[in-house]
Amino acid sequence: MKAVIQRVSKASVTIHGNMHAQIGQGLLVLLGIEDADTDEDIVWLSQKIVNLRIFDDEKGVMNESLIDKKGELILVSQFTLHASTKKGNRPSYIKASKPETAIPIYEKMIARLCSDLGKAIGTGIFGADMKVELLNDGPVTIIIDTKNKA
Repeated sequence: MKAVIQRVSKASVTIHGNMHAQIGQGLLVLLGIEDADTDEDIVWLSQKIVNLRIFDDEKGVMNESLIDKKGELILVSQFTLHASTKKGNRPSYIKASKPETAIPIYEKMIARLCSDLGKAIGTGIFGADMKVELLNDGPVTIIIDTKNKA
């Protein structure tokens, strides 16, 4: 699994002209799923996301987590995170999971994040044409690949 984690002042997902999810201070997470992803990856990544100390404390030092800040989260599936650009100019998405594999993993990740955060999160809709807006705070953007845990 690959995740692009962005600290935001606000973020939203619009689908077919309708607001589907909207948050204030928190994290917008773009998630790429591959066939090799496991329940262990879900647990590890969810814990990493909610406990990542990338919010400022009272001294202006990035020392607090999403849980500490009682922030919000939007999770959006994004198969293009697994793009291979090694050959030519047209990316290959061969490593990205097909919907029949990716959707159950995406749904498990949503459930795990809700559980770890202790509240509901915003989401996109898997496979939908989404318009994602965000105000990146900092900017702070972190990329995590569960295949590089060590």
